[in-house]
Amino acid sequence: MKSVIRRRIADPLAPVLVLVSIGCGLLLSSGCGYALAGRGSFLPDYVMTIGVPTFANRTPVFNLETTLTQKVRAEFIGRGKYKILPDSTGVDALLVGDVTSATLTPVSFGINQLASRYALTVSARIELRDLHENKTIWENPSLIFRQEYEPKTSGNPQDVSAFFGQDANALERMNTDFARTIVSSILEAF
Repeated sequence: MKSVIRRRIADPLAPVLVLVSIGCGLLLSSGCGYALAGRGSFLPDYVMTIGVPTFANRTPVFNLETTLTQKVRAEFIGRGKYKILPDSTGVDALLVGDVTSATLTPVSFGINQLASRYALTVSARIELRDLHENKTIWENPSLIFRQEYEPKTSGNPQDVSAFFGQDANALERMNTDFARTIVSSILEAF
């Protein structure tokens, strides 16, 4: 009996067979109930059409509500499961948003005490309502998004066009983060 055990251990294929059997066991037991992020949905089954009208803008930033709303619509459409309309009627659920503030703050200073880095911060109130049940499905009354950027170094530091040229890039990045966060939070119930 001892010679049979020694012969099996001495067999050069034994470690390979052990690893293959462990690998097969792991593959067969991998159905543990987890799903990929962004593939599930927390919404009721009857919600097939979501209305996303243009958000309200309570800030001095021109057209901010339009770009945020478009990004949120595009993010929902990218998920591919729901029909997204810009209307507030004839839909199963309604996503309403209110952009409450937008501030620009210097966060670091360079030579001559001129701002060398700015932070763009936007706050919003978002609510998703189930129109069939007339109840709130998801809401966040104080979403805050922040994006930092460096102003252009050439030209006059007080040049408004140079300032807002960089602001547009920061605003675009912030809008994308805003949309992804909202849609993920709604669909995955975070």
